[in-house]
Amino acid sequence: MRPANASHPASHIATPIIEASALTKRFGGERQMFTRTPTVHAVNEVSFAVQTGETFAIVGESGCGKSTLGRMLLRLIDATQGRVLYQGEDITHWQGAKLRRLRRDMQIIFQDPFASLNPGMTIGQIIGEPVAFHGLASSGSERRERVAQLLTKVGLQPAYAQRYPHEFSGGQRQRIGIARALAGEPKLIVGDEPVSALDVSVQAQVINLLESLKAELGLTLIMVAHDLAVIRHMSDRVAVMYLGEIVELAQVDELFDAPLHPYTQALLRAIPASSPHERRTKPALQGDLPSPTAPPPGCRFHTRCPHAKPRCVQERPLSETLPGGRQVACHFWRDVQNAGGGTPLVASVSTKLNERLAIYREKQNQPRAAASAEANR
Repeated sequence: MRPANASHPASHIATPIIEASALTKRFGGERQMFTRTPTVHAVNEVSFAVQTGETFAIVGESGCGKSTLGRMLLRLIDATQGRVLYQGEDITHWQGAKLRRLRRDMQIIFQDPFASLNPGMTIGQIIGEPVAFHGLASSGSERRERVAQLLTKVGLQPAYAQRYPHEFSGGQRQRIGIARALAGEPKLIVGDEPVSALDVSVQAQVINLLESLKAELGLTLIMVAHDLAVIRHMSDRVAVMYLGEIVELAQVDELFDAPLHPYTQALLRAIPASSPHERRTKPALQGDLPSPTAPPPGCRFHTRCPHAKPRCVQERPLSETLPGGRQVACHFWRDVQNAGGGTPLVASVSTKLNERLAIYREKQNQPRAAASAEANR
């Protein structure tokens, strides 16, 4: 378990490295002959700030808009409305050479470690491309040397530079993706579910590699994920998204120990129990995520919320900032807390989460040379 974000005591006055201000993204809505395509409300008026050196997590169900939000922060997708600020400067409408220079500072690790690598290029060409693009090597030999250094840094052998992506395992390919993201010497990296396609032991290797590189290189990480064990292991703060909106934002221990929003509570209770004979005190979340082409009025969670009241249908809740910076968007979160809705996870669920965390910590304590040898098998 990570401690509360004590490494940023002055975060309330420091200029954030990246900030979202009322970010909104809609897809579709174009006219085609005699009709219009449906409008997908992917992200709706999302605001938050990430401090330098922080690991900030965005979590939610599939289809909640978290990947779209991550790509909007990097300007890989343009916002319909709102602003993105990088180190206090509005980059929302940057284009051309100015935007290309910004790419060096902000990189992404994609979810699929195979589809994100060009199968027709060698690993040396893939990693060396951003080195050459940003002018970080003056000659071919210097570029090859930087590629070798990057491969070593992520625990792979420099000789792998001559191989092609199909010759590697999923964990090795993800390490290659990390090396490519590091090639431009970025300050900010967005991980778009970077370990969801890997088995648990390989997940642990990649997660702990990211943490090690963050400490060594002074990186800021934004982790987009739905795996709550990953989030608790490596995050400082967590933003919970539901149907395109942030419903709760808190320090990681605050959120896991005492969730305030009914959706956050349901999300944590959805962690599988260790034994089929164990029972939860309350059921996991029921029903499916509503369609983003027709989001419910008022509170978007009211169609699945066990605490919903008429006001929830009629009025959208505003995000309330609590002492310490915690945020929650729910009309009746205090009533839910008083009724015991935010009590910590039941023992069976906590046990399952702790089992996953133990695997991550075991790999974290493994010497880096041994981890590299395991990755190179």
